[in-house]
Amino acid sequence: MTRTLTLPLPDDMHLHLRDGAMLRAVAPVTAAQFGRAIIMPNLVPPVVTGAEAAAYRDRILSALPEGSGFEPLMTLYLTETTDPDDVAAAARSGLVKAVKLYPAGATTNSESGVRDIERVIPVLERMAEIGLPLCVHGEVTDPEIDIFDREAVFIERVLAPLRARLPGLRVVMEHVTTRDGVDYVASADSGLAATLTTHHLIINRNHMLVGGIRPHYYCLPIVKREEHRQALRRAATSGDPRYFLGTDSAPHLDVAKETACGCAGCFTAPNTLACLAHVFEQEGALERLPSFVGAHGAAFYGLPAPAATIRLERADAPVELPRTLDTGEGALSVFDPGFPLFWRVIS
Repeated sequence: MTRTLTLPLPDDMHLHLRDGAMLRAVAPVTAAQFGRAIIMPNLVPPVVTGAEAAAYRDRILSALPEGSGFEPLMTLYLTETTDPDDVAAAARSGLVKAVKLYPAGATTNSESGVRDIERVIPVLERMAEIGLPLCVHGEVTDPEIDIFDREAVFIERVLAPLRARLPGLRVVMEHVTTRDGVDYVASADSGLAATLTTHHLIINRNHMLVGGIRPHYYCLPIVKREEHRQALRRAATSGDPRYFLGTDSAPHLDVAKETACGCAGCFTAPNTLACLAHVFEQEGALERLPSFVGAHGAAFYGLPAPAATIRLERADAPVELPRTLDTGEGALSVFDPGFPLFWRVIS
């Protein structure tokens, strides 16, 4: 049995850090275990322009511990009034690594997102020209579509036609949750990749609903049937470079989760690496974990390989990890995988 595992310092290719007190609480947690992360722009108001991305990056850096080498990789929030020239300038400067497409109303703070894809085609055409990736929250918001089918319908109605129209556009399907999504990415020759979250590899909709509603398992896209979870695990552990880690770690205070209309999101940053080591060990694929949390995402985004490493150790007894984080404004619950964790980061 493998007792220690050395990884290149991992990348999180989909991360929510929020702002203010929450940012100051959660940014050091990710920085302790990751070298870089693609930062989501769905603040209130959203991060739309290059200037706003630069200001947000400064706030993130100021929230990090002294001496931290963590690098926030910034994104812009795509709106129907986004300026293609501003996007190109932000990309050219090296500040912005991607643009994020939120269908309006699809998830947290997405009200400023896209309602009519035709209105953002000029931006997408410019992105295809300069090779800037589009990160997609891949769900339709049509109220007639069942919430468990929204990813599959998005691929059929929106993403497949868009990629046929703009074959040079590089796309990341964020937080894929279905076998449909996995199969669609696998069918592409180039220019398409997918992030997979820690929690979608671990829980299905029964975990969230059977025996009582568990609000800390509620996320968007919502967790699906077991057959979809198994498809995600096969993709994550396959060694296919089109799939890589994006935790979608999404912190919300417990008072906002444990309510009649709770927020969507799982805060997985503190124990993601321990959970992933467990999953990859179960699947007999520990040797593929380093690429899943590092090389695959870096290659898609054109990033250099990290020089630093991190070590994990498998303990003989379950490891006690923090269950909550004090944000200064209230408690924030850490994702509970529902089983004992034996892996821990040691250096």
